[in-house]
Amino acid sequence: MTDELTISGVECFAHHGVFDFERRQGQTFVIDLTLGFDTATAAASDDLQDTVDYGTLVAQVKAAVESDPVDLIETVAQRIADVCLAPGRVEWARVTIHKPDAPIDATFRDVALTITRNARPAP
Repeated sequence: MTDELTISGVECFAHHGVFDFERRQGQTFVIDLTLGFDTATAAASDDLQDTVDYGTLVAQVKAAVESDPVDLIETVAQRIADVCLAPGRVEWARVTIHKPDAPIDATFRDVALTITRNARPAP
């Protein structure tokens, strides 16, 4: 059994997209994260070292989103999942990346992609 930590609405400004104007002008991306991990040790110790430091995690996610422009939000979502799984404590990560200003010729509220990735077992 795993517990869940959710962080919603992390705003990032980046230059991802397949169109030149997206790369040039940039746009806002909004990130939601849900991480699965066991919090029992942290609850017992009351020590930040025994859990996921979500302040540090958000800073790392923001840096990952705001660097190295790519064409697809699928690539950005995978990059975020890799950051979330890197510390080794997280068993799985669900990442939703919202692109509310996507270049669509229609009235719409949001475009969002959600991926779920599991940590790789240690060799």
